[in-house]
Amino acid sequence: MLSIIVFLPLVGVLLTALVPKEHEDSARWIATVVAAVDLILVVLMVVNFDVAGGLQFAEKFSWVPQVGIQYYLAVDGISVTMVFLSALLTLIAVVASWKIEAKPKAYFAMILLLEVGMNGVFMALDFVLFYVFWELVLVPMYFLIGTWGGPRREYAALKFFLYTLFGSVFMLVGIVALYLQTGTFDIVALANAGLPTNFQWWVFAAFFLGFAVKVPVFPLHTWLPDAHVEAPTAASVLLAGVLLKMGTYGFIRISLPVLPDAAAQWSPFLAALAAISIVYGAAVAFAQTDMKKLVAYSSVSHMGFVMLGIASGTAEGLAGAVAVMFSHGVVTGMLFLLVGMVYERTHTRVIDDVRGLSSQTPVAAGLLAFASFASLGLPGLSGFVGEFLSLVGAWRSEMWPGWVILAAVGVLLAAAYMLWLVQRVVLGTPSHTVADIGDLEPREIAVLLPLVALTLVVGVYWDSLLRFVDPAVRSITAILGA
Repeated sequence: MLSIIVFLPLVGVLLTALVPKEHEDSARWIATVVAAVDLILVVLMVVNFDVAGGLQFAEKFSWVPQVGIQYYLAVDGISVTMVFLSALLTLIAVVASWKIEAKPKAYFAMILLLEVGMNGVFMALDFVLFYVFWELVLVPMYFLIGTWGGPRREYAALKFFLYTLFGSVFMLVGIVALYLQTGTFDIVALANAGLPTNFQWWVFAAFFLGFAVKVPVFPLHTWLPDAHVEAPTAASVLLAGVLLKMGTYGFIRISLPVLPDAAAQWSPFLAALAAISIVYGAAVAFAQTDMKKLVAYSSVSHMGFVMLGIASGTAEGLAGAVAVMFSHGVVTGMLFLLVGMVYERTHTRVIDDVRGLSSQTPVAAGLLAFASFASLGLPGLSGFVGEFLSLVGAWRSEMWPGWVILAAVGVLLAAAYMLWLVQRVVLGTPSHTVADIGDLEPREIAVLLPLVALTLVVGVYWDSLLRFVDPAVRSITAILGA
């Protein structure tokens, strides 16, 4: 099942490539059907997943026996959560892109190829296989930004590629070092290898650079606003919703269980960077006049809560980190979709030019307000769950309480800049650019409704998410405790 989920989108890429140029419109249908079938398979996997069963659906056989490289896929509760998010947002990105006119064959092929890499990263348990999927993601995202992006798309695409490749090189050094020390690329086996503490410290540093760039953690975040602003809407949704989570997933899946002693030594540094990222991202979001850039900097702040939970090393903190990862993917994906829909109608993202949406487009305005409340962490919506647990876990840990207090200030700042956005964009006297625009179409509402439903379900019924996450988190904290 896992191999089919990973590589079915690749079949869609090949089918899309075979579409004759005179029938390019059929590429939309191929991409939609393939993404929908993949999501159905993921839902079946979730339904059949035993929350108390550890790693499941394992597929393992020798790939390159000469050096012990294996084709090894399996999922636990954390992986299942992320794969579901990846499959859902891919389908939403495809449907949201139906109006794309420039090179639709290549466009939808890139989105499906991106899904192959994203799904693979969350399932791979061999380091070489993990690295292949990790690097695969760079190629389609580079072309999505560089070909279908805004006026500065080439600059943004190159910056994204070079930053993430820079981090990946150090990660590769860490992988090779682990192999030379232990003779295996098996991530599960390495979690029980009992590596020397000094060795762990340097390998953790190498992985930190690889993962922190992708998160992104301050000060390695500068590629993110440029990439988001220039990327097409669907690429922004997948970049914020899934690609950023690959970095924090790497910390949870690899850095903590494989390098537990180093994780304890690095935790004060991670906590400091997390708190700085939370406050810095929120503060810079205040200064933005572009809606998309504001949401981009809010991502830097929200991902700081994930890093705070990871730095805590507690069960509550790690569960909160995964909950923020999931909720941020859903809510920020919704925000980027809404910004894109408003931009299609007004041809501007400048906040002062799109005032008073509620009087002209009440559905779009209402959904934008809803997503903003979810983003600021309003209780009863999914954004609150992870941030609350991250702060509780951080306070219970041994980190300096000042970082937790600073992170809590970040919650207040998030409420301030999101409410200020609502006040300026949703309320007030309509600007001239929104005077005659139409409200959302049924297709656009259908794209947003699943995200609205998930935001409500997870926010009200926490166990719908945490029942998957908690057993996997506790197995990691057991390793850290030992």
